[in-house]
Amino acid sequence: MLQLSAATGEIDLKYLDESGFCMWSEPSYTYYQRGEQKCLEQTKRRGRRLSIIGLLQPLISFVYGLVIGGVNRKSYIQMMEFEAQEAEKVGRIRVIVQDNGPIHRCKEVQQLWTKWESQGLYIFFLPKYCSEMNPIELEWQHLKKDELSGQMFDDELDLAYAVMNGVKARGETGKYSTERIKFNSPPCS
Repeated sequence: MLQLSAATGEIDLKYLDESGFCMWSEPSYTYYQRGEQKCLEQTKRRGRRLSIIGLLQPLISFVYGLVIGGVNRKSYIQMMEFEAQEAEKVGRIRVIVQDNGPIHRCKEVQQLWTKWESQGLYIFFLPKYCSEMNPIELEWQHLKKDELSGQMFDDELDLAYAVMNGVKARGETGKYSTERIKFNSPPCS
């Protein structure tokens, strides 16, 4: 029903999720010349996790933010506040489909639901353990396998640039816009 409403232009439908990256590339299966072994040199340190939170509006846009460590409720709230302001500005109902992560249902977030709804932003929770119902999961998979696979990074900054370039490349391939939200700075008006 939500997808039909989005297809007819009645609502903006976006899918939210988080994922993460590290400086070491995951081992993958590859073909190499007979008698030779492919070797990927790992960096001396594993580094800290780079987390991404994203909102995918299929075929239209991908809005995301990056943080070192895990995505916390403050980053999530900042992302949702941005979406609520955008929904109010354009005057269209915006529905965010997401999983049941703890930051999505914490008390601080629940207290904002009424405010967000008054701005035109509504949240739809997927059933528990049904991440395959969220199309953004495929974006994470393609980003990791197509854009970052087989790469090693010297530091978190190099990794962040590679992720940003990967998101941009995915947007160009899929013909949708990409926008990065910078956390801990006021959203653009």
